[in-house]
Amino acid sequence: MPAETADLFRDHRKLLLRIRAGWTPPNRRHPPALGLVTRMTTTLVALVAVGAGLDFFLAGLYTPFVVVMTLAALLIAGVLAKPRPDAEAERRQVVERHVYDSARRFEGRYVLREDLDESARRLMARAQAAVDAVMESHVNAGGLLDDVRNAVMLPAQEWEIARLLAKLSALRSGHREVVSEGVIPEVAAVAEPLAQVLDSSERAVVARVEALERYAGHVAEAERAYHARDQIARLSAQLPRYEELLAESGADDSAVPELSRLSEDADRLEQALRDSVTSAHEAFRHLQG
Repeated sequence: MPAETADLFRDHRKLLLRIRAGWTPPNRRHPPALGLVTRMTTTLVALVAVGAGLDFFLAGLYTPFVVVMTLAALLIAGVLAKPRPDAEAERRQVVERHVYDSARRFEGRYVLREDLDESARRLMARAQAAVDAVMESHVNAGGLLDDVRNAVMLPAQEWEIARLLAKLSALRSGHREVVSEGVIPEVAAVAEPLAQVLDSSERAVVARVEALERYAGHVAEAERAYHARDQIARLSAQLPRYEELLAESGADDSAVPELSRLSEDADRLEQALRDSVTSAHEAFRHLQG
């Protein structure tokens, strides 16, 4: 679904639950007529007062003119400044209708937290943490990973895990409800294989989550090498100034060999970064499989 729809659903999760429970928005979408009639009547009275005030002015009756025009001004200001009492209700109805229509349009294409049981929620949290770690990494933003594929494949993996966990949670809940009532041996003979199917399915989802976590782990290694390489590069850039300071101060030059190793460290970190990125790519290919 579009990102703006996903954001809408996140902001109105409780409303989605009400919709799931059968709630529908009211059919009336237009504002109550009473507020509109009141505003129109007030405006008309103000206009009549303005006309009467002009008549007083032309007749030289200035005191009535001032009184009537003041009244007219107050009426007009009240109409313009006073918010419509039903405005907030209108806005709420518009949002509710939008959420309702979107929920019907994208039915089956989103999962709520309430769709998952406790075990499924924990797995989902692990998957989301792994995806976030990759997507928010500097090595991904810097293009060292395949950021385009990540942007497509990782949300797809996250959705597939959420979809499977929602289905698993629903079946597991129904299974537990039946079994909790007590079953005779004949029913138990059927229930046991079904329970094994649920366990097997959960293990398969766990394997998906662990693959995501392995990929995120490789990315984390690349991220550490990336930051270390950047730090070494910044220190190396200052190396001539350190050497200049040593020469000018006449200080002990025993630190010079240590400083010269910066370039060697930089080379090692560059290789470590390349190795980490290669490992991450291998993990990504395994994730796709």
